[in-house]
Amino acid sequence: QVQLVESGGGLVQAGGSLRLSCAASGRTFSSYDMGWFRQAPGKEREFVARVTWDFGITYYADSVKGRFTISRDNAKNMVYLQMNSLKPEDTAIYYCAAAPRGQGYDTWGQGTQVTVSS
Repeated sequence: QVQLVESGGGLVQAGGSLRLSCAASGRTFSSYDMGWFRQAPGKEREFVARVTWDFGITYYADSVKGRFTISRDNAKNMVYLQMNSLKPEDTAIYYCAAAPRGQGYDTWGQGTQVTVSS
């Protein structure tokens, strides 16, 4: 099983960019689908993006498509979320998550706060 630690959150103005990082421990990182989720105050946690373990296929929520990019570096056990053209509604705690061989997410990071000011 992997352990996950996010970093890179912060305060940014609308239209700006941030890059979130997720460091994973464990030797089986390359066999996990990796995802990013977010939770805004008073709202349910929602899916943001996913990259598969096998072919690196990416999926995005409609709300971030064209603005966010998920990527992974298996050699470094890292997953990234490049966020461009940020909007105030992107404000949330962002979580990294791991799903073994494309099954359900079973490991979560502690989250990193992203705040977008208008």
